Amino acid sequence: MTDPGLVPEHSVATGVDEQGRPPRSDLKDASGWIALGLAVLVGSITMDRLEQQNINPVTVPGLLPGLLGIAMILLGSALGVRSLRRGALAQSTPAASADEREQRKRVWIAIALCVGYGVVLVGHGLPFWLASTLYVTASILVFQRVSRDAVERRLGAMAWIKALVIGAAASVVTWLVFEMVFLVRLP
Repeated sequence: MTDPGLVPEHSVATGVDEQGRPPRSDLKDASGWIALGLAVLVGSITMDRLEQQNINPVTVPGLLPGLLGIAMILLGSALGVRSLRRGALAQSTPAASADEREQRKRVWIAIALCVGYGVVLVGHGLPFWLASTLYVTASILVFQRVSRDAVERRLGAMAWIKALVIGAAASVVTWLVFEMVFLVRLP
């Protein structure tokens, strides 16, 4: 049995990994991770340091996000170097399959939902628990609606109730953990 961490010999010549993805797809992913890491790092650097409140520099807001941003940059760079070594720039990009187009659609839906949550719902008058309930419930219903399974795509009353209960429970638990455990007041 071969080690799953090793790339099979035949794929080194073709540049395709064990899942059948060309190295150019890893290069695109690496670019995305590096860009996200840079955005997180810049956001963490520009956060208020609370010096006026004599906060210990080790506990300032933005420290953990900054470290996570650096980790994303480093790991994205490693992925990019690996894809370049596998010939990412020498190969053309194959046409996307129907499955890949479906996956991309789901990723864009997730991004749109997250941006809607962060930009529209949170911090604009709605209490955190209500905004989060709306976000989680909508996410469940939207992804259920675009499911490949025809049975799951039907959104009956039970699907709505189930999504609402999960959304409300998730938002209340999140709110309680932040308020009671982390002592962070949410908007």
